[in-house]
Amino acid sequence: MFAGLCVFVPCSLIYAQGPQGVQSAKAKARPSSQAAIEEEVAQLRREVAELKATVQRLIEAGSKGVPGAAQPVQANVVAESTQPNAIPPAVPAPPYVNTLQKEIDVLQKKATDTPPTTFGWNGEHFYLTSSDRNFTIMPIGYLNSQYSFYKGDGAPPDTFAIRRARFGVQGSYGKQVDYYFLYEAASSLSIRDAFLVFKPRSFLNITAGQFRVPFSHEVTTPDTNFEFNDRSITSVLYPDAGGAFRAPGIDLYGDLAGGRMQYWVGLFNGQGLLASGTTNEPEVVGRLRFSPWTQSGKSWLKGFAVGGSVAHGRSRALSNELSFSGTMSDNSYTFFPQFRINGGIERYNGFFYWLNGPLAARGEYTQVLEKRDGIGSFVPGGIAFNTLPGVVGKGAYGIVTYLLTGESEPEYSTPHVKHPVIGPNSPGETGGPGWGAWQLKFRYSWLEGIERGAICDATTIPACSLTPGIVPAFSDHTNEITAGLNWYLNYWVLVKSDLNIDQLKNPSVQGILPRNYFVFSEGVQFRF
Repeated sequence: MFAGLCVFVPCSLIYAQGPQGVQSAKAKARPSSQAAIEEEVAQLRREVAELKATVQRLIEAGSKGVPGAAQPVQANVVAESTQPNAIPPAVPAPPYVNTLQKEIDVLQKKATDTPPTTFGWNGEHFYLTSSDRNFTIMPIGYLNSQYSFYKGDGAPPDTFAIRRARFGVQGSYGKQVDYYFLYEAASSLSIRDAFLVFKPRSFLNITAGQFRVPFSHEVTTPDTNFEFNDRSITSVLYPDAGGAFRAPGIDLYGDLAGGRMQYWVGLFNGQGLLASGTTNEPEVVGRLRFSPWTQSGKSWLKGFAVGGSVAHGRSRALSNELSFSGTMSDNSYTFFPQFRINGGIERYNGFFYWLNGPLAARGEYTQVLEKRDGIGSFVPGGIAFNTLPGVVGKGAYGIVTYLLTGESEPEYSTPHVKHPVIGPNSPGETGGPGWGAWQLKFRYSWLEGIERGAICDATTIPACSLTPGIVPAFSDHTNEITAGLNWYLNYWVLVKSDLNIDQLKNPSVQGILPRNYFVFSEGVQFRF
């Protein structure tokens, strides 16, 4: 019988596709690396096709009257035959035909049940994703190095610093869950972001974990997309400023009215990175943004938005909590002291931005009241447990930027460089190499701190005859003017050059008299 079959099918092929051939196929189906999986599946499919062709030739051989082969082969593979009226066999099919059919079944199942894993470059990040796109993971990170030059009596020494060295992953699990993990390695390894986003509807999304508190428009702009080396001096008034503006919590947000309105409502610990709350009252944050012309056909109106935020929290003097910091964001001096606080913390904020091609304008006003209820025994000149006037902070900034090379200014991302100096093109761009993108920038900001003090007068407050005291008053303010130039070598590499003129208007808590300070900072940013 084998002799007859060898006329039509080489014997070496039949033996190669026996049980040993199945093991060989299994070995091939077991990828040595993820990069080879798709090729492995393609190879399996080719082997299935070859086996089907072999069986078909056996069928044809039987139909032509090859001795001992026609009826058994025809009977065993009647489902694969091109002769639907074939006569059923009178005898069982030979073992080798069953072996071939089993190999076909095994390889077919292997090719079907082993979806390829896809990985590569999506134009902005490296990624690894399943073939059905239900699971995706992307390594991310960025590095900010900076050199600062100071000029002014009492200013700190010139300093080179690695401001940020952050690494992590982001991705999705299914179509409704995103995740994000980011670690800081510039000083000691610590968690910066660790949260999940559940997205059942466009008008209802839930974020839970540790992330940026959505109070300020300036802070919700990612570090890698912020045009200046330092945040504005107003940023000390934002929630969790001492904890990189992040805190553990939960937040609900979404789009309404076709994207013309966005909202955020969240509850947070209010104590910064990985910190537990100190009271039974969480920090509550609410924010609204209106973009009334986002669907307008007029490009100069589409990029306009206005909004505001409110936040309420509570401090605890027994936990040694202090009022907002009066240190400048570039560390040139400290213009306002910190005080022990106890009681409610109220914050208010209003902002706007306008994006029109290469031109952008942004502004924001923030005010905070940090109460000092029953704080007397915790302050110098303590006046029993009397309540003192709260600490008030007020500040605002205005920013104007312009891309000289014609790129459009995005809201929360990096401009797509049309002609990069180095590296690949920006996502969606096809321009050749050039001088990169150049951006002019200007910012004006001011900040004021007020602490009204108190006098315990025994003639009006009888208790003061036992515990007399005076709490001094403070009212200080400072301005900062910043001008500079950004050079985007490509979509991922940015050189920032900033010149700050810090205007101290009152004697600082360090004993520095009013004067101007000049701070030049040169920064390099790389992200992936």
